[in-house]
Amino acid sequence: METLPLFLKACGVGLAVAAPVGPMALLCMRRTLTRGWGQGLATGAGIAVGDACFAAVAALGLAGVSAFMLAHQEPLHLAAGLFLIWLGLKTFFRKAEEAEAVRPESASLAGAFAGSVLLTLTNPPTIIMFAAVFAALAPAHGFQPATAAVTVAGVFTGSMLWWIGMVAVVAAARHAVGRRARRWIDRVSGAVLAAFGLAEIRRAM
Repeated sequence: METLPLFLKACGVGLAVAAPVGPMALLCMRRTLTRGWGQGLATGAGIAVGDACFAAVAALGLAGVSAFMLAHQEPLHLAAGLFLIWLGLKTFFRKAEEAEAVRPESASLAGAFAGSVLLTLTNPPTIIMFAAVFAALAPAHGFQPATAAVTVAGVFTGSMLWWIGMVAVVAAARHAVGRRARRWIDRVSGAVLAAFGLAEIRRAM
């Protein structure tokens, strides 16, 4: 009886977590613009899986996993920051000819997916946010394996719906963006990604 309401509430949580514009949203939009909707969906799916992993830790009360990730959040933020700075500089200085040479079929969808999962998981404090939200969502008898699975599935679904919608909108405008505009998009997104990377490194200190 309570499965559907719980699933729908978890979907709302997934949407709320995915919606804020951050480095992952920027990465998803840029990959969709430069490499096509396949790369965008692979990136969005990776982010949704990362959110679902955090939701599973919070719903199942895996205190050991949560404590380990929170105890090592500084090196995780450092790794994320260095990666974002590298990605930002690579994007900023990429030549237009190189951008046009990248075709959707030549880029690794598995690599885009795995990279976005790992980058999403470098933000352990997200577990605390999920734990706080799930404390309000929890059924009267607490999360059992079945209700935890429903909740995690809802978070993944909500997050994935957001990324599908974003990719659809960006992909629809992709062919209207000319070579000069894409060059400026690379410069702006590269600078913003590098700024996000610096912010991550600051959090690690």
